[in-house]
Amino acid sequence: MSPYTITADETRDATDAPPARASWHLTLATAADGRALKAGVAALEAPQSARPGHTTGPVSKVGIGTPGGGHRAAVLTGPEGAAALGTAQPGTTAQPAAFMFPGLGDHHLNMGRDLYRDFSVFRAEVDRCAEALAPELGLDIREIIFSAAPAAQSEAGQGMDLRRMLGRDSGPQSADERRLNATKVAQPALFVVEYALAALWASWGVRPSIMIGYSLGEYVAATLAGVLSLPDALTLVARRAALIDTLPEGAMLAVTADEETARGLLGENLSLSAVNGPDFCVVAGPVADVEALELTLTERGVVNRRVQTTHAFHSSMMEPIADRVTELARTFTLNAPRIPYISNVTGRPVTDEQATDPGYWARHLVSTVRFADGLRSLGEGNLLLEAGPGQTLNSMATAVLGAGAGQGIASMRHPLEHHSDTSVVLRALGRLWLAGAELGDGFPQATLDIDPAAGQPEQQDAGHEPTETEHALHAVWARLLKTEELPYDVSFFELGGNSLLAARMVLRISRTFGVELSLRQVYEWATLVRMSAAIDTLLAGGDPSETAASARSSHTGSSLARFRLPNGLTISHQNEAETRHFYEDIFDHRTYAKNGITLRDGATVVDVGGNIGLFTLFSHYEAKNVRVYTFEPAPPLFQLLSQNVAEHGVDAKLFNIGISDTEAEAAFTFYPRSSGMSSFHPDEAEEKHNLRTIIENQQKAGADAELAQLGSYAEELMDVRFEAIEFTARLRPLSAVIREQGIERIDLIKVDVQKSERQVLDGIADEDWPKIQQMVLEAHDADGEVARIVQLLESHGFQVKAEQDELYVGTDIHNIYAVRGTAL
Repeated sequence: MSPYTITADETRDATDAPPARASWHLTLATAADGRALKAGVAALEAPQSARPGHTTGPVSKVGIGTPGGGHRAAVLTGPEGAAALGTAQPGTTAQPAAFMFPGLGDHHLNMGRDLYRDFSVFRAEVDRCAEALAPELGLDIREIIFSAAPAAQSEAGQGMDLRRMLGRDSGPQSADERRLNATKVAQPALFVVEYALAALWASWGVRPSIMIGYSLGEYVAATLAGVLSLPDALTLVARRAALIDTLPEGAMLAVTADEETARGLLGENLSLSAVNGPDFCVVAGPVADVEALELTLTERGVVNRRVQTTHAFHSSMMEPIADRVTELARTFTLNAPRIPYISNVTGRPVTDEQATDPGYWARHLVSTVRFADGLRSLGEGNLLLEAGPGQTLNSMATAVLGAGAGQGIASMRHPLEHHSDTSVVLRALGRLWLAGAELGDGFPQATLDIDPAAGQPEQQDAGHEPTETEHALHAVWARLLKTEELPYDVSFFELGGNSLLAARMVLRISRTFGVELSLRQVYEWATLVRMSAAIDTLLAGGDPSETAASARSSHTGSSLARFRLPNGLTISHQNEAETRHFYEDIFDHRTYAKNGITLRDGATVVDVGGNIGLFTLFSHYEAKNVRVYTFEPAPPLFQLLSQNVAEHGVDAKLFNIGISDTEAEAAFTFYPRSSGMSSFHPDEAEEKHNLRTIIENQQKAGADAELAQLGSYAEELMDVRFEAIEFTARLRPLSAVIREQGIERIDLIKVDVQKSERQVLDGIADEDWPKIQQMVLEAHDADGEVARIVQLLESHGFQVKAEQDELYVGTDIHNIYAVRGTAL
């Protein structure tokens, strides 16, 4: 069978020819001292015209200045430019990696497509597995996994596939989705992708010290451990899946309950399928029985969710095929494991006796997945590397082990994310490098000669050779931005552009080139190179939106924008207008201090809804030795928050989760260009009304309200500002974190969570309220909610003041300030 070829326009075939579009590259840097490292990172982050050339391949190691030294950095370069992932000091103790292999649930069309295109090791393993499976399946598994067109993948990644898998979308599945989600195909497909991903990690010298798999994921762990050969594992997985396909339809229900409570719900026909956390179990059985339980739990107010599935996995409904699975396993050679891994059946390391017992795989089929126990058996100090699609297992690990138990690293994108799997896996490799991992020696090596005092490389590229269109567009940008220093591969908005200047640019482009570039296209083609390409396409009579190279907004969370606040602090951010507003509210107007909120030296602060971290920075600079616990559920904002906290040396514990009144998962709607209005309870009409009202109030107050000056572009811009990306976020009660972190006193809690404030408060246990000294909330006054929150805070001994800032008059947004035992 010939190698499978991806033939979509923006991809390359199964050769190692470089892709036509911009590729990703990870630089793993070392330096003898921190000064040289900082200068070297600045050089590697420089615009392409000034950045040292990369060696071939997706990953390289670069020594900065004097050879040797334990200082480390990682810089990821992609279509939007280069960004440092972080730095590490000498003496960083290398943590062992625990590989975690997901089961079905986060699988999706095109999972690993980018990895198949960009990494020959991954591609070779997928090809090898696909050829071995073809006689068993009667099809080419690659044609199923990679069946969706890339454009359709992007759309699905923003709001289709995972919603359907989580039961939040009742719409019909596409024919491609139905083919992939059939058990006899889905299980082999997921095995192939995870096995190939493990091979990619091994090619970089990253090997697990211990492994754990969820359901089907245990088969991957057993194969890597040598219990099964790869051909035997593929045959076993495929034939087991075919046997399951012959069983009657079943259903599964995720329940927010502990194991004892969940067992009490089972009755005669239901089984406890999985124990995934302290209050997170899965029940499985016949469809009618699961539906009846679902109705009962809903009536009782118990949070539950149907799991998208065709069968009742790990339940008594699997028993009719258990003996046949045993007989099948008996035909293969089973070996003692060479690498330890955790058993789903026992929640403890698998023994040699279990690994070599054919009957084990039958027990694995029908038994409860004891994943929470398995996570506890991993031990402490491991880097938790999720080697499969999504980040579900890391979310479970956080719930079971606590946020500080081990660094969770995702190596493939979540189905809802608009990231490339290539960027995700390279970012993961960079994080391992910064954690002290000793990687293999197969990477291209280079040396960067640097003058730390100058902060620039001694050797630079010859530079970008601009086209005629780029020359003319550069002049347009220079007049608008009032500078000639305009790199060709950096976004207009990262160079100081805003919506008003973008609207003016539309007019100047029309006058200069005689073509109409829409405001939306200005946002999508935001660099000089890309905008020039769009103009050339229009001049040739084409449509830029149909061009394969078309890029989405630069405001998607991976922005490289740097902003110097009026007080001299420099931060990473994505929206200048929004950042200025937050800055003025926190630092300039000192709204909190004016309403009686104070911070003492050594204070503990909780920042719920951290955004890019301005309030966290305020706390750090307001008093000495402040410790901050910051929560931000949106991954793009969490990335910027992490960069800002690291750059300013803030003593902060960061959590990429939402705070609520229960342990759960929920859809989070993220607006990249209006991040402060992102919400678990989105209402686009309300958000647009609030933003219009705020801008009108700014105009009345004499502020430079850009939207009010845009005329006919105003509504187009409003639509652009509220283009959304949806993520699935982990929710946790605040008291669960307080308990795990051992927090004894909280001097201040800030809550800014866009209509989720009551859930945050309801997640504080009675015994934790006395620990809280001050609280600041932004509250939405729906049906008298502000009055109810005031009453709740007063009942807990706070003096409370609620007010509406002049900026928010005409909206339902209010601020609430609460101080224990002090009149406001």
